[in-house]
Amino acid sequence: MEAGEDTAAPAPGDAEDLEDTRFPSEEAGDGGGVHEDPTDLGDGSLEETGSGTKDRPPSLLSPLPQSESPSCNCGLWDPSASENSPTSDLESGSGGQGGDPSDEDWRSKRKHVFVLSEAGKPIYSRYGSVEALSTTMGVMTALVSFVQSAGDAIRAIYAEDHKLVFLQQGPLLLVAVSRTPQSAAQLRRELLAVHAQIVSTLTRASVARIFARKQNYDLRRLLAGSESTLDRLLDSVERDPGALLLGAVRCVPLARPLREALGALLRRCTAPGLALSVLAVGGQLVTAAQERSVLAECRLDPADLQLLLNWVSAPAFAAGEAWAPVCLPRFNPDGFFYAYVARLDAMPVCLLLLGTDPEAFHDMATCRRLVEDGMHNLRAMRTLGEAASFSNAPSANAPSYSVQAVGAPGLWHFLYKPLDIPDHHRQLPQFTSPELEAPYSREEERQRLSDLYHRLHARLHSASRPLRLIYHVAEKETLLAWVTSKFELYTCLSPLVTKAGAILVVTKLLRWVKKEEDRLFIRCPPKYSTPPAASSASTDQASHNGLFSGP
Repeated sequence: MEAGEDTAAPAPGDAEDLEDTRFPSEEAGDGGGVHEDPTDLGDGSLEETGSGTKDRPPSLLSPLPQSESPSCNCGLWDPSASENSPTSDLESGSGGQGGDPSDEDWRSKRKHVFVLSEAGKPIYSRYGSVEALSTTMGVMTALVSFVQSAGDAIRAIYAEDHKLVFLQQGPLLLVAVSRTPQSAAQLRRELLAVHAQIVSTLTRASVARIFARKQNYDLRRLLAGSESTLDRLLDSVERDPGALLLGAVRCVPLARPLREALGALLRRCTAPGLALSVLAVGGQLVTAAQERSVLAECRLDPADLQLLLNWVSAPAFAAGEAWAPVCLPRFNPDGFFYAYVARLDAMPVCLLLLGTDPEAFHDMATCRRLVEDGMHNLRAMRTLGEAASFSNAPSANAPSYSVQAVGAPGLWHFLYKPLDIPDHHRQLPQFTSPELEAPYSREEERQRLSDLYHRLHARLHSASRPLRLIYHVAEKETLLAWVTSKFELYTCLSPLVTKAGAILVVTKLLRWVKKEEDRLFIRCPPKYSTPPAASSASTDQASHNGLFSGP
């Protein structure tokens, strides 16, 4: 079997065939697309350790040639006005005091993330204060400049058990220093997510314009209060790696009739210039509806949606309603939407409305009241409230679910992402996983599980030798990772499960996912048409912000 060739694997609906599937022996050789890994997944040889200094890493942001708008850097972003913005109330989370590299507590952290300018001006540090780390960041700038002077670009440095990954994005330099099992590619994706979170606040055009005028500008003045948003993003990657690893969003498990009714409700509650409506709870997606013209132009990227879900989880949005501009970097990194954020009925249910009209706050507030009334009529508030405070009862009707609901003894945890969705549906990439329960109830065990998933993902998607299947027996669990043309699956099983038992467990899991797919995923994303903006001024502003302008 050639590397990269699809395994003759069943879709979830054809799980019966899996019982006859045999795992190839180790004699498959290096060219085989299926690999039974006899080595310890903790071995450092699993990482890609090439020199990696030849090519600059490509940006994952959409290179949309939208027109740059001078108004993107309007008074809404003035530092003096930031005290009145929703994010100004956030506590600064970039390490607080300390941060001296000689401090043992600072050095004991498994992973550090730094953001600085090309001139070496500190912007953000995951741990410690940037003032105490200015010398360290100066050394990073010197390393990058030295390599660039030779006409090359530094991408990664490997030193014993540490990886240093560098990412240049315009005038910003992002660096990750890690002792985790994450590969350089995975760390680079994490740095791209951090950069996207910064761009969502300022837009790429504004950042480039600021540093073109003054290279040593202190960008912390404009990002004041946003440090905790970056902290939450990095914390979420540690706690729940599925979203970033799989490039997908997690949906709240919900009965299909109720989800469709909520989608229809969002379609009915529209306003001039409304482009996107999102209903979420507990950082998970309930449903989302896009305006038809936006849907025809491009789908909602899961990275943008994850960025929005992280943004609205800020304490400033915990109650009431807010109105603030936000950029979606994958859609258009140089423009921004106007976001209306509201918590419904003092519940953890969040409604997010994105529009192009800066004067549409009252129209959005009217939509919010209509959505709230409609959800009360559907009796959906209680169901979604239970989703945010999940109890471990493995009920088939529970908004979230326990791994016991699968009915496969020996299955401890899994990540599942469907890949067989027709493109014409413009489907949002999604994944599902159960709640973390024993033996992964303690923080150190959850961290170990995250490390296992990162290792498996790095092996399956290795640039030099991609695999289709990994079966590995470790000390504390048995691991099986499988990617086909129809799904991507990572499972953690009891260490007592045999190879034949693992086949039966995966068979039951695929059958269960097929049975529950309408509850676990949004199968047909809702779409709607909005009326044109009433005033010419609003229309001019909508085209002026660069979101819907042509190339």
